[in-house]
Amino acid sequence: MKNLVTRFAKNESGATAIEYGLIAGLISVVIITAVTTVGTNLSTVFTTITTKLAGVPTT
Repeated sequence: MKNLVTRFAKNESGATAIEYGLIAGLISVVIITAVTTVGTNLSTVFTTITTKLAGVPTT
């Protein structure tokens, strides 16, 4: 019984799984932030292009 308790106390696999979960969550937040920022900047670029093309006379 003492051996079982000792093995249970030394088992760190649960902590490792929690750490991997936290890392995955942090990476997800960084990706979402980056995609949102790029999307906003890209939208601004397309709006600028559309505005400039609207003033170009057609033949």
